[in-house]
Amino acid sequence: MEDNLNEPLDPIENKPSDQESITNSSQQNNDTVNFKNRIDLSELQNGIDHIKTEISKVIVGQKDMVDLLIASILANGHALIEGVPGVAKTISAKLLAKTLEIDFSRIQFTPDLMPSDILGTSVFNMKTSEFEFKKGAIFSNMVLIDEINRAPAKTQAALFEVMEERQITIDGHKYLMDFPFIVLATQNPVEQEGTYRLPEAQLDRFLFKIDIDYPNLEEEIEIINREQELKGGQKLEKVVTHLNKAQISNLQNLVNQVIIEAHLVKYIADIIVNTRNNPFLYLGASPRASIAILRASKAFAAMNGRDFVTPEDIKQAAVPVLQHRIIVTPEREMEGVTAKQIIKQIVETVEIPR
Repeated sequence: MEDNLNEPLDPIENKPSDQESITNSSQQNNDTVNFKNRIDLSELQNGIDHIKTEISKVIVGQKDMVDLLIASILANGHALIEGVPGVAKTISAKLLAKTLEIDFSRIQFTPDLMPSDILGTSVFNMKTSEFEFKKGAIFSNMVLIDEINRAPAKTQAALFEVMEERQITIDGHKYLMDFPFIVLATQNPVEQEGTYRLPEAQLDRFLFKIDIDYPNLEEEIEIINREQELKGGQKLEKVVTHLNKAQISNLQNLVNQVIIEAHLVKYIADIIVNTRNNPFLYLGASPRASIAILRASKAFAAMNGRDFVTPEDIKQAAVPVLQHRIIVTPEREMEGVTAKQIIKQIVETVEIPR
């Protein structure tokens, strides 16, 4: 498959003209890491270390998933978690919420779920003879939506406004979400019966799409041993809260201050434009994707202890930010080519700025 995939990517422009320039650029970035940061990231580093320590008490492996979940908090974005049943999608979201001193709610999406079940509804108060708005489960700081693709389009559409604008409008009244407001949604990529495909407009509102794979042999053994040691105890009992709302706001402000040079902004734009011009993609990425890569790359830079973005941060953000935003042409899809493969090829093909 890899041999076949190399052929379609010839039409992409901006190929690297000098491999040495890429190596030199990487070496320069590594040298710059030794310089003193202009932004004090010690609080952010300590917060991240605490969260990872608490999550590792329960979750074995899944380093990429944990990093992306933390990055979604730092970048103030929503995340779609996809994986087969039993790979700790739901419990990972619960763990993340428990490490933070915030409100948490869970909504199980089903085919009969109505928008009012999520957003809330106006109820007539017999004592006051007036209608009162009863808030739905969406009014929380972190909302876990389990099996988001099991609800019909009408219910999924109820999330459009609240995910993008952090507010809902009902009966002409606007209700703002409390800070922070982050949606973590899960879905099963295998089972299709009784599910509804998420519309592109909704997928575009997720900062990341996080794929969770099966654990390897050593991790599987560790999972079994930990379960044996619990002897019926609760997995979440040992998890300790570390960050409150004010601290989360401060960390997000630090991430916003991370510096990105103009030539790296152009690098992001080049990647996005290539998705639109690629003849093997039916749908390219929108400007919202450009902003998402910008925010995600700043979060990754801060997580790596830097107050500036490097090309590696942008590369790290490209796949989780773009894979759910683009659509492969039917011909390439029939050949087994995936969106993730094409994104990786585009990123490697676009010239890294000096």
